[in-house]
This record gives sequence, structure tokens and C-alpha cells, in this order.
Amino acid sequence: MSKVLTAQLVKIVVPAGKATPTPPVGPALGARGVKAMDFCKEFNAKTSEYIQSIPIPTLIKISPDRTFTFQIRTPPVSYLIKKTLNGDINNEKKQITLKHIYEIAKIKSLDQDLNSLGLKRISKSIIGTAKSLGVEVVP
Repeated sequence: MSKVLTAQLVKIVVPAGKATPTPPVGPALGARGVKAMDFCKEFNAKTSEYIQSIPIPTLIKISPDRTFTFQIRTPPVSYLIKKTLNGDINNEKKQITLKHIYEIAKIKSLDQDLNSLGLKRISKSIIGTAKSLGVEVVP
């Protein structure tokens, strides 16, 4: 029997413009035979227009010949909600409006895997995330 080589997928979250060969990038790619520095240079160039340090979910496809391609996604919903609330959700009961939910949904709809869902379904998912963070959604 011959072994069939397939592409590997690696999902990591990296701060925009701040990729370095240290964890999480280095170990995730090094274990698969990819030079982390090559990824870091490309990632930092591609995210240079973003606000520095925004967490960017990244999907890296590694081919059997150890070449790679990657897709960057929009920041996580929890990050966007916290940013909307100025990062302070621990002290008192926080609220977010449906207008904010809709604006976050418009951002998330830019992701290839979410744009076919429509803003209504994306918004419902964001409301669920907000509730799990202890944030009340108000009209």
C-alpha cells in the first residue's frame, strides 16, 4: 500500500503585523516542516494595513511539498464585542444594541465561509456569543 499525501490545515490566531516564529506560529508550522519565518514575513506584509495587534484568525494550508497558502479572517466575535464595550465586561452589567450587533455582522460577513449565511443568521450567532459573555442585547 502506498501512503497518500494530503494537504494539512492549521488554524491559529495571530496578532496583525506581529507574527514571529515563537508560539503559536513556530511550533504549529515547524512540526509540519514549514519555515515559520517565511509565513511570518508574508503574514505581516498582508496584515500591515490592519491596526497592530488585532487578533487575526488564520487558516494555513500546507501542501505535501511543504509549501503553504493562508487565508486571513475577520477578528473573533468576542473580540469585536469587547472592543464595542471598550473591553470592560467584568465590572457591571453591560449592554450592546442591535445596531452594534448588525455592524459586527457586516464585518463577519466578509469571511468567505460566512458570507453565504446572510446577516440575519450571523447576527443571531453574535447575539448568542454576547449572551455567553454576559452582555445584554437591547433594541
